[in-house]
Amino acid sequence: MFNTVFCSFESRCNQQDMHALLNFKQGVRDPSGVLSSWSIELDCCEWKGVICNNITSRVTRITLPCSTTLPIYRDQEDKSHCLTGSIHLSLLLLELQFLDYLDLTNNDFLALQFDYLHNHNCHNLSFPTSPPQCVNSSTFRYLDLSLNSNLVLNSLQWLPYISSLEYLNLRHIDLSKETNWLQLVTMLPSLSFLNMDACQLKDLSLSLPYANFTALQVLELSQNEFKSELPKWLFNLSSTIYVLDLGVNHLMGPLPKALLNLRELEHLVLPFNNFVGSIPDWLGELEHLQTLNIGKNMFSGSIPTNLGNLSSLTTFSVAANPLTGVVSERNLAKLSKLKELEIYSYSTLILHFDSHWIPPFQLEELTLGFSNPNLPAWLYTQRSIETLIIEYSSFKAEDKFWNFVSRVTEVQLVNNLIDGNMSDVLLNSTFIDLSSNGLKGSLPQLSPQVTIVSLSNNSFSGDLSPLLCDHKMLNGKNNLLFLDISLNNLSGELTNCWKNWKSLVAIHMGSNNLSGNIPSSMGLLSNLTSLHLHENKLHGVIPSLLQNCHSLLVFNVRNNHLSGNIPDWISHSVMALQLRSNHFSGEISPKICRLSSLIILDIAHNAISGHIPSCLDNIKTLLFNNVSQHKLSFSFPSFDNNYFLNDDSLELVTKGQVLEYSENLHFMTLIDMSSNNLSGTIPPQMFNLIGLSSLNLSHNKLAGKIPNEIGNMKNLESLDFSANQLRGEIPYS
Repeated sequence: MFNTVFCSFESRCNQQDMHALLNFKQGVRDPSGVLSSWSIELDCCEWKGVICNNITSRVTRITLPCSTTLPIYRDQEDKSHCLTGSIHLSLLLLELQFLDYLDLTNNDFLALQFDYLHNHNCHNLSFPTSPPQCVNSSTFRYLDLSLNSNLVLNSLQWLPYISSLEYLNLRHIDLSKETNWLQLVTMLPSLSFLNMDACQLKDLSLSLPYANFTALQVLELSQNEFKSELPKWLFNLSSTIYVLDLGVNHLMGPLPKALLNLRELEHLVLPFNNFVGSIPDWLGELEHLQTLNIGKNMFSGSIPTNLGNLSSLTTFSVAANPLTGVVSERNLAKLSKLKELEIYSYSTLILHFDSHWIPPFQLEELTLGFSNPNLPAWLYTQRSIETLIIEYSSFKAEDKFWNFVSRVTEVQLVNNLIDGNMSDVLLNSTFIDLSSNGLKGSLPQLSPQVTIVSLSNNSFSGDLSPLLCDHKMLNGKNNLLFLDISLNNLSGELTNCWKNWKSLVAIHMGSNNLSGNIPSSMGLLSNLTSLHLHENKLHGVIPSLLQNCHSLLVFNVRNNHLSGNIPDWISHSVMALQLRSNHFSGEISPKICRLSSLIILDIAHNAISGHIPSCLDNIKTLLFNNVSQHKLSFSFPSFDNNYFLNDDSLELVTKGQVLEYSENLHFMTLIDMSSNNLSGTIPPQMFNLIGLSSLNLSHNKLAGKIPNEIGNMKNLESLDFSANQLRGEIPYS
């Protein structure tokens, strides 16, 4: 008979471990108090991100990833709350003798220190000819520093000192100065996972015949700057490798048959390169392949039917290659596990499927592009599709098609010729892009599920009420963030139904035939950041209730018939204000100088009079050449943890040309006050705006001399003072 004794042990972390962690903390800046629990008042095994062994109480793991989300209307994540400063890696490894796991993902660290020479065991080493053992890292196996995008590592000479590493993730870290990266990484004999995506690597070591990866299973080197054929060492990798990702580089040449050496390969990812020749039929011999992505290359010819033997495939992409020939059920008949299929080739592929064929798979994502006029009948057998993309095709869209589409979460039908009238169609998907298709009829209706919708560059006509004013359908609720109905034939007024759409962040209605006033109810859109109403027939004054749109960054009403004064209540955060080619009058209020974030002020071709305000040098963004920090770009949560990104765009007149700026809009800094009735002298304070790249004051009544201070404007690329009453000499500066 045994007596059961319950013992309670107070968990106390090792004092050496605690001091090592506190020393690490000293090199870290912690703006949001992530490490506030790291104090001697609390057992360090209870500190945030610290995990200890249950028996020995020695620190084994440090897990401190930073959680961020892409904010709406910014292309960069806000990392102001993340850890920053320096990672003293050698200190951690020397003093935390049982540490096996370090995860600092997605922080904002700026430096990594590895002072291995401070350890007396490191002297007189013949490194790099043999791997040194100067830090007690026999247990350290997992290092993830990925997405610390401001971290620049000029050297990886420290890597072989951690010979026990099994997992290494340096994704999105600048390694452009390290040309010896491959040889250093191969000195990690236990390495099974290596991710160096987007590290600005350039050299694939073509002369190296063999790379000593004895345990490697995952190799991810996408989004780098490799400009070569595939290297020989790649085909001599251990037979254990099952993931090879070299997508988004500049790799070239045909695919070498030596890839068959990688017999256990499960995921072959090579999109966005420059591979040429035909798609090899021997790829069908890689029997374990689950992912084959060779899209967006320069492969020609037909798709080999041999690829249809890859019965384990879940992802198959040959999209955006200049392929020809016929795709039929023979190409897909054995792919019973397929979940993602991408086949299109800019209208040069013919899809010829038996109309009674039922595929053995149920897809989740489908991308098609074809030259024949009919959709494949088997499309309607798919009940699990979450993403449907059809591009560069021509087909007839009937009620059956739109009913099918209504069950799909993400729909992108772009750059097609679709024969379809959408007057009675209800759009029900979360994400909808139907731009550039030739669609006609009145605008469709939107269900409350729709978050993002683009119907731009079609042939829609009629007014806005079917889309915006069907209260019965909306039932008072909607989630719409992004609305683009620009470049159509829409007419009538802007309606007064905006109170139903308070979630809207961006509205694009330019290049239509809309008329009437801008309704005051648009002032209820407190989340609005981008409003484009250009090239319509709007008249009247801009309603003052728009001052409630506190988040407005882009306000574009160019080429209308609007009148009244330039609004002086506009949001102080506005970055682009385009009012050109209207009937605005009166003087420029000094309040415009409060727009401290402004990079584009375009009020040309109006009837504005009076003097140019002398306070323009209060516009802080134009005082320095640093305005390109934030792109004028949307980022909205989309399907499957992705983001929908949309670059805002404006047509600007500079250097005598009308140019459209979109993804490069944030680089442009412009003031255009041309073709007005401005008088007086040019205030010298204007020439403190050294970040300005285009300045146009032509066709006014400005008098006096050009101030010598104009020489301050070192970034100026375009300057026009013509057709004024200026006198004197042109300043030498």
